[in-house]
Amino acid sequence: MKETVYFGTYTRRTSQGIYKADFDTETGQLSNLELFAPEPSPTYLAFDQHQHLYTVGSQDDKGGIAAYQTDGTLLNHVVEEGAPHCYVAVDEKRDLVYAANYHKGQVLVYKRQEDGRLLLSDVDQHSGQGPHENQASPHVHYTDLTPDHYLVTCDLGTDQVITYDLDQEGKLSKLYTYHSQPGAGSRHIIFHNHYKIAYLICELNSTIEVLIYDGVGEFELMQVISTLPEGYEGFNGTAAIRLSKDGKYLYASNRGHDSIAVYTILADGSLELLEIVPTHGQTPRDFDLTPDQEFVIAVHQDSDNATVFKRNPETGRLAELSNDFHVPEAVCISFAP
Repeated sequence: MKETVYFGTYTRRTSQGIYKADFDTETGQLSNLELFAPEPSPTYLAFDQHQHLYTVGSQDDKGGIAAYQTDGTLLNHVVEEGAPHCYVAVDEKRDLVYAANYHKGQVLVYKRQEDGRLLLSDVDQHSGQGPHENQASPHVHYTDLTPDHYLVTCDLGTDQVITYDLDQEGKLSKLYTYHSQPGAGSRHIIFHNHYKIAYLICELNSTIEVLIYDGVGEFELMQVISTLPEGYEGFNGTAAIRLSKDGKYLYASNRGHDSIAVYTILADGSLELLEIVPTHGQTPRDFDLTPDQEFVIAVHQDSDNATVFKRNPETGRLAELSNDFHVPEAVCISFAP
């Protein structure tokens, strides 16, 4: 069986935009890379359930978000002066699309129109800083939904996880702020399938904070665990975090160490390191489990290759199959719903 996999990229060197390829779910082989849509540095992708693809976008040297049909037809850009966003997510229930702007420190909400086009609905400007040299200003890196449909944002620049309530039109009301470890650099957060637990990956200190989430936007720290092997002293910045559908295993990528850390999820939701596997590429900014959970595909920003692992669903462990499929400047991987 063939799945279509999509790649978001930077377009600083040779990439021209969003790419797609075929993935063979029996052999684990990637093939037939082709340009899906030309777009300047579409670094994050999000599909909705209505044949639309939303991506970080730019137009006329302005940054923001772009809306496409899944045949590659551009619907519209919504852009402003300054840098484009870094994360995009869809809220089907409210017909909203969320975005994070790292450089501006902003949370943005867009209203999805019937034809899939977007209109800006609200913006919240973060403020503050942190103790790390990369924390001179707010850097919102993630905006997505909690299991109980609040908006949760990760601010790498201020070590904060901020939750919001929203109305049907996408107007934001701030609810609660969780403070991660000083200098940690909150990047992305993911929620367990059935435990009241969230996993916060922190870029600047290469850790995962395991958080108790009882709902209504409030978090409580339970555990801090490293993504690196003991004794490693080189540069590293964490990137993506993924959870297996059965809720038994958690995966996190390291840029610098260039690896994926694999964790067993214990009965209370805490983590135990299982293994750290090299990705055999430079800067694995994103990876994901295939929809059937049988494989993991990692993409590399600086070495232009995708690495495919066979995943053992029983043990959670990864075994590399290949690392030579060319994808230029890839920083996001996504499967269409």
